[in-house]
Amino acid sequence: MGTLDQTSLPRPALVYAWLAGASVMCLLVADVIGSKLFEFHLPISLPLLGTTLHHSAGMLAFPITFLITDWLNEYYGKNAARRVVIMSFTLAMLAWVIFQFARALPHWDVPFNVPPAAFEAIFGSASVMYIASLCAYLVNNLLDIFLFGVIKRATGGKYIWLRATGSTLISQAIDSLVVTFLGLYAMRHAFPSGGQPMPLGEVIPTAATGYMLKFVLALAITPLLYLGHYAIRRWAGMTPLPPESRV
Repeated sequence: MGTLDQTSLPRPALVYAWLAGASVMCLLVADVIGSKLFEFHLPISLPLLGTTLHHSAGMLAFPITFLITDWLNEYYGKNAARRVVIMSFTLAMLAWVIFQFARALPHWDVPFNVPPAAFEAIFGSASVMYIASLCAYLVNNLLDIFLFGVIKRATGGKYIWLRATGSTLISQAIDSLVVTFLGLYAMRHAFPSGGQPMPLGEVIPTAATGYMLKFVLALAITPLLYLGHYAIRRWAGMTPLPPESRV
């Protein structure tokens, strides 16, 4: 009998590891850059939004996490997809704890060090948005997994774009509202160190902006959904799982 090579993994396991790692990376990036708000001026006025678009930079990475969740759901099943969501949430919480220890370390007052105010402006202000983003991520990715399964059963496993895009668009509406309300309004009232709270009247327009941007991104990355399906089938030799009887 030959010896078992314990350093090699079968290709389906490698795909799962890469997708899980990418999910963790996207969540951490979104949480760290989420304290920056951006604004675009539009040449026309849109319903609810007017002539400007403004939202958190963290929304750039979150559509990718939904795409990863859809691939996991399609090829590994809902339990495997939920496992990655829980793992990403747990590791992001661990990173947040490390950030707090870093903030508590005494400052070395030398010219070549990062000014304490600059460090605190990023990681202090980001702490509130970080927790809000984690809450939104956990709730809405689990919702996305649930809706993906519902649509897949209802369509008999057909129409990949419908179950992927449909589940994402619904869950991202909740995501935009939760992260905006918690991160920019409610938690900043509860923890003033997180920054100036957003006026309540700005919450819905800002959440609507985030949703519209995520809507556009979700449609734009639909070709990536099919490209990922092709790559997983071709490289790993996997086939999509049939609709699960229970969600």
